[in-house]
Amino acid sequence: MPYIKTTDINIHYQRSGSGCPVLYLGGVGGDLRSRPNVFDSRLADSFDILAFDQRGTGLTDKPDNSYTMTQYAQDAAAVMDAVNRDSAHVVGVSFGGMVAQELALLFPQRVRSLVLCCTAAGGAGGSSYPIHELSGLSPAERSRKLLAIGDDRFNEAWQAEHPEETERLLKEAAAGASPFLSEPGGIAGLTRQIEARSHHDCYDRLPSIRIPTLVCGGEYDRQAKPEVVRNLHTQIAGAELRFFAGGHGFLGQDPQAYEVITAFLQRHCST
Repeated sequence: MPYIKTTDINIHYQRSGSGCPVLYLGGVGGDLRSRPNVFDSRLADSFDILAFDQRGTGLTDKPDNSYTMTQYAQDAAAVMDAVNRDSAHVVGVSFGGMVAQELALLFPQRVRSLVLCCTAAGGAGGSSYPIHELSGLSPAERSRKLLAIGDDRFNEAWQAEHPEETERLLKEAAAGASPFLSEPGGIAGLTRQIEARSHHDCYDRLPSIRIPTLVCGGEYDRQAKPEVVRNLHTQIAGAELRFFAGGHGFLGQDPQAYEVITAFLQRHCST
């Protein structure tokens, strides 16, 4: 498996496809061994996709110290360096959308266009749901809470009325859990990633982003709520805004989502 070595960690990455270069930044707890992933999406049919397990997750190192959002952006730039990619179109999903914002602000010359999915600006623009506050719940309680946060159609009242369907959804979520969570250092790495996420705040700096940007949200998302997604959108001049039929996982729920993102990237690939 391909790795790159930065100043402090080894990062596991994958690259596949051809065409316009796209850097994909995934969400909290991502693991490229989990399928389906971006390499199974429509994006992989149209672009040269570069993705990696972020610090503390997957097969990437999980150092025993605190992580910062600046480090996550620097890691992304280091992965681009490793494959001799000076710049790319960047797609950030959830936590990856926060990293994408930091990347575009710290290394503006490296980001050709930006797609921000189910994510938040932080600060005055509002944050994604503070999932670090769920650490005190039992695993069963946390799973039920995350189901409701991820999609308001499966809120607490719905779960009470549909116990069998709720159990099915919870089992599907458990079956799709990232492999690294059961490996040494996995829970600690995830915890540090979530802690870094809790400090994300790009809101006041976002107006300096001057590249084509598409901001996407899920109509039923309670993790990155529609109003928070709209606040992010208003901070970036000329940004496009689209909502899709789904929750936090709308990319897998509404087929139009990847179609719209693909069309946006293709439109800007020649620029």
